[in-house]
Amino acid sequence: MQVKMSGGPATLQIKLILLLIALLIATGTLVYTQILVNDLQERERQIVQLYASSLESVAKNSFSGVDFTFQLDIIKKIDFPLILANVDSNNNVSEIINFRNIEIDPLTSADELHSILKTKAQELRSIHEPIPIVIDNNQTRQLVFYGDTKLVEKLKYYPYLQILFAVIFLLISYISFNYLKRTEQSNIWVGMAKETAHQLGTPISSLMGWRELLIMNYNNADSVQDVANEMENDLSRLNKITNRFSKIGSKTELQPENLYDVITKVIDYFKRRIPQKSKKVNISIKGDPSLKCLINSDLFEWVIENLVKNSLDAIGSEKQGEILISFEKTDGFVEIEVSDNGKGIDLRKRQDVFRPGYSTKKRGWGLGLSLAKRIIEDYHKGKIYVKSSVVNQGTTFHITLRA
Repeated sequence: MQVKMSGGPATLQIKLILLLIALLIATGTLVYTQILVNDLQERERQIVQLYASSLESVAKNSFSGVDFTFQLDIIKKIDFPLILANVDSNNNVSEIINFRNIEIDPLTSADELHSILKTKAQELRSIHEPIPIVIDNNQTRQLVFYGDTKLVEKLKYYPYLQILFAVIFLLISYISFNYLKRTEQSNIWVGMAKETAHQLGTPISSLMGWRELLIMNYNNADSVQDVANEMENDLSRLNKITNRFSKIGSKTELQPENLYDVITKVIDYFKRRIPQKSKKVNISIKGDPSLKCLINSDLFEWVIENLVKNSLDAIGSEKQGEILISFEKTDGFVEIEVSDNGKGIDLRKRQDVFRPGYSTKKRGWGLGLSLAKRIIEDYHKGKIYVKSSVVNQGTTFHITLRA
């Protein structure tokens, strides 16, 4: 028996796509943040340039009675580090004239303050090119050194922090995903083992019953022949179960099959083996006896069996049960419905019925409908879903296949 428990190359491809998307998001974040930083830095440079121009105006018009209120308002709104200094012919700081937004210990002496500010000016020079102030004869006597606002500093580190948090989140998600995947695979292996035992249980129990009948009626030729025929059916079913499990995970060939005959085989087998407590259940079929459908008969019978078993469990033994399997051809497709008058499915749980491991029964491992969904959608390229369900009235499963 070959069972594929992982996606193989497909899973690797999905991981690579997710990694590529993550890289694109990270790159986009870095680029966009850098654009914002550049825009803010350009705005700050324009403010500093305006500040320098204002100082030039003040120097040139200091005795002309010009109102400098506007220039003073500009200076007040500067919220980034700024140093105004006299420089020598080599543009080296010779004297600090003024500074703003630089934290200095109030107890610092004048000499220490001058040394600290000269060092800070060199540091600001490494961040931005200082802006010159030209006063007389186009001779540069002063430079304005400036840095970035706290907002720009934060924005510089923001994308890296975001990427760091994203990486941590991805690592946690990856570890959690692998843990859940291993747990799910373990549950599926256990469930498959239980499902195998469950599948084998019915024909084996029947064979034991037929054996008892054979012993009791060995003198009655007709009864012996009837029992022998049923034993042959159970032995054929054992072989069919083996074929079913061998096809899970392997490439499946589809053949045009008479749908009525395939479903009738399932119904006939169940009618002879419905537990005594469920003898009140009537299973019927409705559809064109000549209609053919592209299916794998062994796997498709498994789907119908699981749906019928699900209906039998939903009906129970306290009421007259009805299970109807109907089908018709529409626009190149075959629409199949399996309806019952059982306890129904709660609206909130309809999305869970096909999930591996989900079951509302005390027995079973919740793989019947999950296998049915995989067989229909993965191997037959069809669809299966809960068409309708009303609590305490019944459920209808709908299957769509190629004609």
